[in-house]
Amino acid sequence: MSRLRIQFNDVVKPELMKEFNYKSVMQVPRLEKIVINMGVGEAIGNSRFLDEAVNELRILTGQQPVITKAKKSVSNFKLRDGMPIGAKVTLRGDKMYHFLDKLVSVALPRVRDFRGVSNNSFDGRGNYTLGVKEQIIFPEISLDKVNRVRGMDIVIVTTAETDQEAHALLSQLGMPFRK
Repeated sequence: MSRLRIQFNDVVKPELMKEFNYKSVMQVPRLEKIVINMGVGEAIGNSRFLDEAVNELRILTGQQPVITKAKKSVSNFKLRDGMPIGAKVTLRGDKMYHFLDKLVSVALPRVRDFRGVSNNSFDGRGNYTLGVKEQIIFPEISLDKVNRVRGMDIVIVTTAETDQEAHALLSQLGMPFRK
């Protein structure tokens, strides 16, 4: 069991029960899944870039990524329907907690000029989206092996009904929001 999951069960759940006056433990918002998406537009010209992105996601998450394909043809980008243009991973359970722990305690503090993550990236239904500009903030990725710096989108899906509940949950789990 990961450190963050133990903290959630022992510390965060009781705090959220008090803060939002829940009657049942099952009302407490919890993490459902984390989806990490890496768009690789250069894969149109050279599929090697997509293979590198898939490999980096595999190293980061410990799970095999799924290759995402284009849904529409766009002639200006030389893109055809069904062409592979990205990779994504959906994490649940212990892998999800391990990844969030690594993101919050190791990767985000390594971002240059980091002042905290935005408070405005909630979607209105309790889910949080975070964009990372460089994959090299994660310690597993060796700087020598990186050919091209790529960003990724990290979507944290919670069972919270409102953004306030999700904000409270994530800040209790250590997400460094801007003051």
